[in-house]
Amino acid sequence: MKLVPKHIAMIMDGNGRWAKKRLLPRAVGHVKGAANVRSVVQACTDQGVDYLTLFAFSTENWRRPEEEVSTLMDLFIQYLDKEVNEMKEAGIRFRIIGDRSAFTPTLQDRILRAEQETSHNSKLHLTIAANYGGKWDILNATHLWAVANPGVPVSSLEPAALDAYLSTAGLPDPDLLIRTGGESRMSNFLLWQMAYTELYFTDTFWPEFGASELESVIEWFGKRVRRFGKTDEQVLS
Repeated sequence: MKLVPKHIAMIMDGNGRWAKKRLLPRAVGHVKGAANVRSVVQACTDQGVDYLTLFAFSTENWRRPEEEVSTLMDLFIQYLDKEVNEMKEAGIRFRIIGDRSAFTPTLQDRILRAEQETSHNSKLHLTIAANYGGKWDILNATHLWAVANPGVPVSSLEPAALDAYLSTAGLPDPDLLIRTGGESRMSNFLLWQMAYTELYFTDTFWPEFGASELESVIEWFGKRVRRFGKTDEQVLS
């Protein structure tokens, strides 16, 4: 029986380099990458994945050229306008994690609408990390915990207690991280949540990452021995 990860996290990297390789503007790569989200979501559903978290825009991505950032924000709105009804019909629950305060009121409204209209779905939990950073998430969760527990010393804070204040509260930690685009780093993504996540890096650019490669990665995952601090003998027994 094939072992399928319950929760897959993905860093969607390589849109700009995919376009550059074809002598196209970076914006074309982002459009192609946004279109690929649908096929990967469908592939995850077909494979029996319950949770999919995609890293779309980091807190550091604001440093990119203004024109590129504007393109990404426009694509985000277009994606929500186009996909929310299909997500409802497909049983996909949509949510955003990250600091939304930097987004325009229009984008914030679209996000809220998509979350509300898919809130009762459960076939696949699709989470998009936008204006998200792992360090921000940990610091924000610590602040929220302190507000909820006035007078309690921080020295008494246990890891399990902080989980409820992270932006991913209610989601299981990722079993598998896939990063496309040939880079081998975490880039400030789900730092707390991926303490024991299996990491897979591929040279494939995000616009080209499809169902067949996802299936291959899941097969690779199924051969991993997840010890969580134990020995092989303990796990196998």
